[in-house]
Amino acid sequence: MCLFVANFLLPLCRYSGMTKFREGPLVLLLRDGMVEEFNRAARQTESVDLSGANLRGVDLRSAHLCKADLRNAYCHTADLRGVDLSHANIEGASFHRARISGAYFPPGVSAEELKMSVDLGTRIRLA
Repeated sequence: MCLFVANFLLPLCRYSGMTKFREGPLVLLLRDGMVEEFNRAARQTESVDLSGANLRGVDLRSAHLCKADLRNAYCHTADLRGVDLSHANIEGASFHRARISGAYFPPGVSAEELKMSVDLGTRIRLA
């Protein structure tokens, strides 16, 4: 069985509630490696809602995430090298073992907080 969402035909099992993560169309584009399609779709919306998303192991280097809502996102081993998250909401996100070299983070996130998230998987707390 499939579900039609925003010009995408997706297997219903991806929306069946069998996971604790939110997996909307934008998240699925990223997880399927369709970053250019994600960027086109993200430009058509006022805010990019990736809150609660499972982005484990996803290559996000070319994704436009500057103003994305990444609250409570799971970014274990994601590749964020060079990504601009300077205006993104990353409260509660986990970056355990993520590659973050050259990434720009919001000014309210301390280096210690990022280090704990990358090393230990703690969720980001904002000051």
